Amino acid sequence: NDGSTDDTAAIMDRYAERGAIRAIHLATNQGKAAAMRVGALAARHEILVCIDGDAVLEAHAVHWLARHFVDGPRVGAVTGNPRVRTRSTLIGKIQVGEFSSIIGLIKRAQRIYGRVFTVSGVVAAFRRSALERVGFWDLDKLTDDIDISWRLQMDHWSIRFESNALCWILMPETLKGLWRQRLRWAQGGVEVTLEHFADLMRWRRRHMWPVLAEFCISVVWSYTMLFLGASLLLGQLVDIPALPDVREWLPSWGGAFIGLTCLLQFAVSLAIDSRYEKGLGRFYYWIIWYPVLYWLLSVMTTLVAVPRTLFGRRRRATWVSPDRGEQFHAPAE
Repeated sequence: NDGSTDDTAAIMDRYAERGAIRAIHLATNQGKAAAMRVGALAARHEILVCIDGDAVLEAHAVHWLARHFVDGPRVGAVTGNPRVRTRSTLIGKIQVGEFSSIIGLIKRAQRIYGRVFTVSGVVAAFRRSALERVGFWDLDKLTDDIDISWRLQMDHWSIRFESNALCWILMPETLKGLWRQRLRWAQGGVEVTLEHFADLMRWRRRHMWPVLAEFCISVVWSYTMLFLGASLLLGQLVDIPALPDVREWLPSWGGAFIGLTCLLQFAVSLAIDSRYEKGLGRFYYWIIWYPVLYWLLSVMTTLVAVPRTLFGRRRRATWVSPDRGEQFHAPAE
C-alpha cells in the first residue's frame, strides 16, 4: 500500500488477517517503482506478478505467465494481455480496438525480432533474480515499465508476450485524462532513450538496436509531421518555392492504399485477439477512427515530451490515480 488515502489499507489488513496476503504499508506516496521495489525485496519466491490496483486478473492468468519462467531459464519478464473495461464512450471503444489490434500486434511483431519495447505496466511477471541483477525499478522514471524492460534486455534477459494472460483494466475516457496518460508514456520513452542512448550505441548492445530505432523513428516522424503541417499552413499564406507544393490536402491513391492496409491490419488483429475475447468484431467500426484521433495525439504528446524531458527538472516519479473512466466492479463479459 503506497500511502493510499482511500480504504485500501483497511481492505489489505482484512485479507492479511485471514492469512491470504502479507500487507506492507508505506507511510507516504513514494511512487509505484518504490512500492514495487519494497514488495520485491519482501517477496520469498522467484516469480513476481505485478498488476495495477484497479486491474482484474483472469482466473488462470498467473499460470500462463509462470510457465515461461519454467520453460526458459533466460526469461526475465513476461508481459500479459490487457483488456480494456471502460467502453462507455468513443474514446473507450477506440481503446478496446487499440489494445486488441495495435498493442497486441506490436508485441507479437517485436517478439519476432527478439526484443519487446516494454512490458505492460498493468500486468507483468518478473524473475526476481533478474531484477536483482539490474537493480530493480528506477525510482525517478515516469514509466518504470519501459525502463525495466530495456535494462533487463540490455542484461541479455528475454521478455515474452503471453496473450492468454488476460487482465481487465480501466483506461481514461476523457480527452484530458487520455492526454495526461499518453504524455506520460511519451515522456517516459524519451527519458529512457536519452539515459541509455550512449550505451546502446556500443556494438555489444546491437541486440537492442531494433527497439531503439523503432522509438527514434517515431520521434522523427512526429517532428516531420510538425514541419509538414507548418509548411502547408505557411504555403497558404505566402509563396515560398522551397516549401513542399501540396495542392490537395486529402490523400489520393497513395493515401487510399495506406488506409486500406490499415483497415486490413485492424481486421487481422481483431480476428487474432477474438480467440481470447469474443465479440471484438463490433469494435471494428470504432477502430477506424484510431488514425485520426490517436495518431494526432501521439504527434502532439511527442512534440511536448521531448523538450519537457530535455529541459525539465528531474524529480522522483510519484503515482496519482488518473482518470479511469467509468468505475466497473466486475470484469467485462
